[in-house]
Amino acid sequence: MTKGKIPVTIQNIEQRIYIIRGRRVMVDSDLAELYGVPTGRLNEAVRRNLERFPPDFMFQLSSAEFRGLMSQFAISNRGRGGRRKLPLVFTQEGVAMLSGVLRSSRAVKVNVAVMRSFVRLREAVSINRGFAAKLERLESRVAGHDEQIRSVFEAVRELMSIPETPKKSIGFTVEEK
Repeated sequence: MTKGKIPVTIQNIEQRIYIIRGRRVMVDSDLAELYGVPTGRLNEAVRRNLERFPPDFMFQLSSAEFRGLMSQFAISNRGRGGRRKLPLVFTQEGVAMLSGVLRSSRAVKVNVAVMRSFVRLREAVSINRGFAAKLERLESRVAGHDEQIRSVFEAVRELMSIPETPKKSIGFTVEEK
């Protein structure tokens, strides 16, 4: 059973997107909460339409993957009335396919918001990759400069630390015997 309908905002959705097996996915319980339906109902609708959800649209988590995610979101233990089956996770394409399975106006609104969230995350990753590439080019260009700058500083320090030779006095000096 869900805790009730939560607001459908990009930020709320982005917090529920995880990377599993190298794919951005959303967990069935999070989607059910967004759609305002029980998780069992969402999974039942998916099971009735399995031909719409190939492995690149949806997959079931392994036990290890599920344990890894338990620290990221609250799920009660099996013995206390929590999940009895490993969760299903949906890729962006799988979430889009859910709109055809769950036919409600809220499902349409949620799908639009989820698609926008996935696109926004993809753009952010693209921008970050661009920055990373620029930084790498800059680092490679500056990498040899460290040694050159160090040698310039050493030369300047040598010039600054030239020992002063005692000045010879001008004129006659009288030596007493």
